[in-house]
Amino acid sequence: MAVTRTKEFRISDPRTNDRIRVPEVRLVGPAGEQVGVVRIEVALRLAQEADLDLVEVAPNSKPPVVKIMDYGKFKYEAAQKAKEARRNQANTILKEVRFRLKIEAHDYTTKLKRAEGFLQSGDKVKAMILFRGREQSRPEQGVRLLRKFAEDVAEFGTVESNPTIDGRNMVMVIAPHKNKSEVKTEQNAQRAANKEASRQAAHAGPAADGAPRAAQPATADAE
Repeated sequence: MAVTRTKEFRISDPRTNDRIRVPEVRLVGPAGEQVGVVRIEVALRLAQEADLDLVEVAPNSKPPVVKIMDYGKFKYEAAQKAKEARRNQANTILKEVRFRLKIEAHDYTTKLKRAEGFLQSGDKVKAMILFRGREQSRPEQGVRLLRKFAEDVAEFGTVESNPTIDGRNMVMVIAPHKNKSEVKTEQNAQRAANKEASRQAAHAGPAADGAPRAAQPATADAE
């Protein structure tokens, strides 16, 4: 029995060129300019004249929105962005910081500083409250503590997942403002700047030491 093979189009793949089968479209030019509502035949002709593709970017609009672009280049750039996002995700480590509901001020400060360090390094922080005994009957206190924690680290990260009950614990995840690649880029730039500053200081040092001193003005003897 013959097997019928069909081409599978992923949901993420937009319709292009002759696959766009609607009478009218709202056309966007290759530079992002708004052309307006035109017949599909006109849009296809303009794309062909520009030696580019016609890509449906908003299929649910009335009429659908299409754009003239280099679809091959668009797909390549999208794939590169997705690859970078996956790499950043893989490099991001989930660090755990644990609290007791009745935590001492100095313990809280210590854990806060640790969390700030994780976030500054580009890692996510999983803040976890460990409930003991009857503390489980007062989850609102855990929420208040985690919200305070989120406010205290707001300079370095934002809440990715709100406080939720996980067994006997309550957890919340904070994501860093900067991913690991951005942190590494900044660190490399800072190291290069420091190295350049040290080089210039070393170069300027001997010249400054060897510079002739200005002559001191003569002082008249008092009569």
